[in-house]
Amino acid sequence: MNIYADFQARIAALLKTVIASGRLPADLDLARFVVEPPRDPAHGDLSVNAAMVYAKEAKAHFANPRQLASELALALAEDPEVDQAEVAGPGFLNIRLKPAVFARILQSVLREGARFGGGAAGAAEKINVEYVSANPTGPMHVGHGRGAVFGDCLANLLAFAGHEVTREYYINDAGAQVDVLARSAYLRYREALGEKIEIPEGLYPGDYLKPVGAALAQKHGRALLDQPESAWLSDVREAAIAGMMEMIRADLAALAITHEVFFSERTLTQGGSDQIAAAIDQLRAAGLVYIGRLPAPKGQPSEDWEDREQELFKSTAFGDDVDRPLKKSDGSYTYFAADIAYHKIKIDRGFRNLIDVWGADHGGYVKRMQAAVAALSGGKAALDVKLCQLVKLMRNGEPVKMSKRAGDFVTLREVVDEVGVDAARFMMLFRKNDAPLEFDLAKVIEQSKDNPVFYVQYAHARGKSALRQGQAAFPGLDLSPAALAKADLGLLRDAGELGLIRLIAQYPRLVDAAANSHEPHRIAFYLHDLASELHAHWTRGKDQPQLRFVNEEHRDLSIARLALISALTVVLASGLAILGVSAPDEMR
Repeated sequence: MNIYADFQARIAALLKTVIASGRLPADLDLARFVVEPPRDPAHGDLSVNAAMVYAKEAKAHFANPRQLASELALALAEDPEVDQAEVAGPGFLNIRLKPAVFARILQSVLREGARFGGGAAGAAEKINVEYVSANPTGPMHVGHGRGAVFGDCLANLLAFAGHEVTREYYINDAGAQVDVLARSAYLRYREALGEKIEIPEGLYPGDYLKPVGAALAQKHGRALLDQPESAWLSDVREAAIAGMMEMIRADLAALAITHEVFFSERTLTQGGSDQIAAAIDQLRAAGLVYIGRLPAPKGQPSEDWEDREQELFKSTAFGDDVDRPLKKSDGSYTYFAADIAYHKIKIDRGFRNLIDVWGADHGGYVKRMQAAVAALSGGKAALDVKLCQLVKLMRNGEPVKMSKRAGDFVTLREVVDEVGVDAARFMMLFRKNDAPLEFDLAKVIEQSKDNPVFYVQYAHARGKSALRQGQAAFPGLDLSPAALAKADLGLLRDAGELGLIRLIAQYPRLVDAAANSHEPHRIAFYLHDLASELHAHWTRGKDQPQLRFVNEEHRDLSIARLALISALTVVLASGLAILGVSAPDEMR
């Protein structure tokens, strides 16, 4: 039950009657106005901006927005679920609902259970979410972890909202960096055979390649030592990439992250076909590829720029700043050309809604990739790129030293092993993805209200504790959701109780908004607000025993309050599941 969508439809129906009277245009876009919680709960339960939004269209027949809002308010006064509708300010419409509506909301949560709030995004779409896509040159670091958690939770959110989601990882295994990886692994191979080695600058120094070197030594013995690089490079590269991907998959699994698809960049030009050339040919056939010369960039030099005639994609036709090269001066494809081919494959697989999760250092790459997707799909597919800012790793306010295992960074696995999956995932989402994140290893495991993940999980545990107290106070009481849905919920009249119900009622709207905007952090923020409201009400109950969830002298009221707390734990557990965080029944 989405009370906001419900009243959106009711008000749209009222606006249609105004349209039918000829006082609003027939082509009025009824999706433009919103029904939302008022900023101040004292103003009511719902706030509507329709009269303000349509002020321009209404001015021929209404003196001002307040006049239109007043007409809507009069009509809403006849609605059996509306207690009061009044106009505020320049034309806002504030609605106060009757108590029966709140009872209906709780009953909906109890009956729907984990499905409450799901499927809220409307028509289901087939969505591809590509995330992590770290180069297979070493273990994942904390920055990769933020993008991994963000992408995984976004996929969870979209799936919960009713979409068909594919989780994808693009393996960048065709660039120069994998040759550097192979050379680094070859040194570890020599080390495994007893040689003393030094890692020169430009190669990967971390100890994580030692197992790859040992495996090569076991497989090949000393056979590779006397061979030139051209002879061993391919085999060592294959082994190194396989070893790194095995490690990356294990790192992701430690964070409870899996992908349905792992797509190898090398496959774009393997197997006798050149899918990069095919993608460029499609753009060329559409008149979007030409031979030209790029102007010198203003300010700082660009790695894309070469002062020569070259094959260019006309990305400026789709909003990019400059056209983009497709081949390097040595005749090899640019990274951008390979990415064009890869996104063409996504489109060919039937995806029209593409989401890529990248590090913030790729921000300059966004417009060209969106241009390519628009060109390849004839404007039928859209690419949303979500950039994740860096993570600053701290311990008690001090920067954390680099990892000995990785060589020059702290690995994701080290962080997960220290703080646990729940803390790592929740805190990665407790900031908007494009805002820098300071992650304090000591703070995120504190059992205090200053630790958001503990604060939310403790709220769920408190709710379960209240249910256990109810069972102890009233032996034999049926606390199943179906039984609690039959409680006399009209007994819930305290302001704190009604505040909790109002927040619970916002959950379907929140899921809808978060899914549509691709912003899973909204779920984390909402859960924290809901937990805060519960903890505040619980504290009031310590000073005022009549507010406690369980009161042996008032059985019916206790059952109604247990229905409320049961519904609240359903929503907390649902939101935590989207984040990939556990909902404990008790805190230890």
